[in-house]
Amino acid sequence: MKRLSKVDLNATLPRDVALARLTAAQERLLRLRLTLGGQIGEHRLGPPLCVVFEGWDASGKGGSIKRLVDHLDPRHVRVAQFAAPTFDEKRHHFLWRFWPVLPGWGGMTVLDRSWYGRVLVERVEGFATDEQWTRAYDEIVEFERTLTAEGMILIKFWLHISSKEQLRRFNSRANDPLRSWKLTDEDWRNRKRRPEYKQAVEDMLERTDHPAAPWHAIAADDKPTARVSIVETVCHEVERALGLQG
Repeated sequence: MKRLSKVDLNATLPRDVALARLTAAQERLLRLRLTLGGQIGEHRLGPPLCVVFEGWDASGKGGSIKRLVDHLDPRHVRVAQFAAPTFDEKRHHFLWRFWPVLPGWGGMTVLDRSWYGRVLVERVEGFATDEQWTRAYDEIVEFERTLTAEGMILIKFWLHISSKEQLRRFNSRANDPLRSWKLTDEDWRNRKRRPEYKQAVEDMLERTDHPAAPWHAIAADDKPTARVSIVETVCHEVERALGLQG
């Protein structure tokens, strides 16, 4: 099943509607976050909340994360970014470096890229052997099942943009002195291998989507619409986990 082709990249909301819905969702998330943190409601610590962001280069992960945590007290949420593993991290199992940032009860963590690098960039660029990245699908699913069995709310996003929109954003960054640092030679190299990355994404979505932590593929060609969808989805999943839905 090809999931990316089913994502409607033409989906857009009127700007005023998107802003109103985003503001409402951010306030809704703030109440939920305070509830999980034991600050309001029954004043009991709720389950850990972990939100994972993956997506194409320039798909808007950073801007989406910024809107997700905008209304939250920075003392109550951790945003962690992951790039290539260091020399020391490579000496351990690939999941080892993610454990220290995972949230405990009452906590929230947002991951800007994650353990899925093993089956994406490490697969495509040859940084992991075929045996390693092939085995990683089952390892990741069991890892996530372990976390969710202990009560974690794990929400996973893939931000999907078209090749045309990605190129437009690359060129926009290249021509902006204050944003050009965000565009690297590696980004251009990855773009040339987009068909290979697309297959890796499809395999990832197919092999690691499971009831305890399903994938949410977000149409991200229109940034305001994507941000609304992301914050509303997080609210929905937290409410569902807490049994707050009718």
